Amino acid sequence: MADQRQPPSPCYLLEERNLRDNLELIDRVQREAGCTILLALKGFAMWSTFPLIRHYLSGCAASSYNESRLAQQHFGGHLHLYAPAYSDAEFPELVKLADRISFNSLSQWHRFADQTAHVSCGLRVNPAINEVETALYNPCDEQSRLGIPAAALSAALPAGIEGLHLHALCECDADATGRLIEAVEHHFGHLLEKLKWINLGGGHLMTRQGYDVAQLIDLLKAFRERHPSLEVVLEPGSAIAWDCGTLVCTVLDVMERGGVQIALLDISATAHMPDVLEMPYRAALRGAALPTEKPFTYRLGGASCLAGDVIGDYSFDQPLKIGDRLIFEDMLHYTMVKSTLFNGVNHPAIAVRHEDGEIEVVRHFDYHDYERRLS
Repeated sequence: MADQRQPPSPCYLLEERNLRDNLELIDRVQREAGCTILLALKGFAMWSTFPLIRHYLSGCAASSYNESRLAQQHFGGHLHLYAPAYSDAEFPELVKLADRISFNSLSQWHRFADQTAHVSCGLRVNPAINEVETALYNPCDEQSRLGIPAAALSAALPAGIEGLHLHALCECDADATGRLIEAVEHHFGHLLEKLKWINLGGGHLMTRQGYDVAQLIDLLKAFRERHPSLEVVLEPGSAIAWDCGTLVCTVLDVMERGGVQIALLDISATAHMPDVLEMPYRAALRGAALPTEKPFTYRLGGASCLAGDVIGDYSFDQPLKIGDRLIFEDMLHYTMVKSTLFNGVNHPAIAVRHEDGEIEVVRHFDYHDYERRLS
């Protein structure tokens, strides 16, 4: 249904114009650099937007059977599949959906190689760089379970391997991409001329304000010129929906505990914005400031029973009251895809503000969504 006034609360609200702007910039990169950019579903899988995204991107990157099915049914086009491990039961179905599959280990490759006659296969490798400060998101530690170290590969790749897959960045700038390319050529350069493609993974945050897009294009062009037989692929997660939408919520209660003013909201950090607790990071809140910078400071708490379901401390120009609406900025990438129904807390609706200003609610959640997850 369409609602031209305001979204419901709580609600993830996508700004269609912002998404299009991001896609146009990303399309510029792939056109000028001569590379292929895929939608990484682990970062953004709002399939009601896929008709728009398809105008700019040719396919998806998936990491599971469910993501692969979603890509097939709602996006189409190219599908590159990677998972840390595949099961005997699932792999025969996966291989029907993907046209490229990357394996996380040589043992996985040898286990499933005889089922891959109709797909192009690659190995995920570890380039051994540390561009990600938060350990939770760093895939390149020497003890990482993700990717094969250079030392574990021989001078030649196994017969049937046509590509390499890497993932080393997380919301990084173009300088980090340059260091990634240097590491690739240092550790795996002797293999590149024998391959058809290389996937440089995600973490290239090219749509963030201040990102040096021209530098990224130059780096990718130069890499392609040095290796003209290679197709270069990127699969950014955050960059697609960066700064494309908000999480709208409402104050349910206001109280004082131990000298701290607390406002309880109809959203949950642990269920609806988990990176606030996992990263951790401070979510931007429209019109608010750091504690004590404005006259009225509140600790914003979530709606679940988890004691640590706290979003953070913020200050406001006016006292908060029950019914006030708050808007958290940049809440689409790695939020909807990680959200849960923990504690049965109501899941935010999903809505789109179209470029003409009309708000369309594309999904409501209710008791039946919670019930179907259980038995």
